[in-house]
Amino acid sequence: MALIGLDGPTMAIRMTLTLNAAMASIQRYWAKAAMTDFQIEAVTRDNWPDLETLFEGRGGPKYCWCMAWRPMENRTGADNAQRKRALHSRVESGTPIGLLGYAQGEPVAWCSVAPRETFTRLRDDQQEEDGVWSVTCFFVRRDHRGKGLSGRMLGAAVDLARRSGARALEGYPVDPDSPSYRFMGFLALFQARGFHEVARVGSRRHVLRLEL
Repeated sequence: MALIGLDGPTMAIRMTLTLNAAMASIQRYWAKAAMTDFQIEAVTRDNWPDLETLFEGRGGPKYCWCMAWRPMENRTGADNAQRKRALHSRVESGTPIGLLGYAQGEPVAWCSVAPRETFTRLRDDQQEEDGVWSVTCFFVRRDHRGKGLSGRMLGAAVDLARRSGARALEGYPVDPDSPSYRFMGFLALFQARGFHEVARVGSRRHVLRLEL
């Protein structure tokens, strides 16, 4: 870049703009590389240890083991170990529970997605419907947040539900300023992928649905 004839302030501005452009290019490169290195798999007996690693790591949801919306005995009195065993028993029986996201082979993200009938009641007007699946939770390890991984996980959840014969997928997200249920995802995340609102649950949760 030619800088001859420019005064000091103008030269500084031009150099700053050039540096910012270079940094943006570097960030796009690494973001693309991160997307390439990100893989998603359904949770099975084989990779259950990876789910343990993610959940029991720093900041992981080991306090609930994603059993908040799943039926289990002694729900109110169950401890973390009992919740873990309850979720593991579903995997052992072949019941779908969700997806794991891997960055360079390391588990860093989770999405709970399964047939709606495997959960407790998720909406006030819920009726028996065949072929409806539900997304009930997202978790991304802190050092991998802000990279669009929740969107990748939701896209994979749509694919899994469709491949499994589902005719519709529901989510129960909240607004960004909601003080609770944030683990269920935000409204815009689902809207960006074609989900449309069909109901509300209480004052915070929206019910969004995608026909498959």
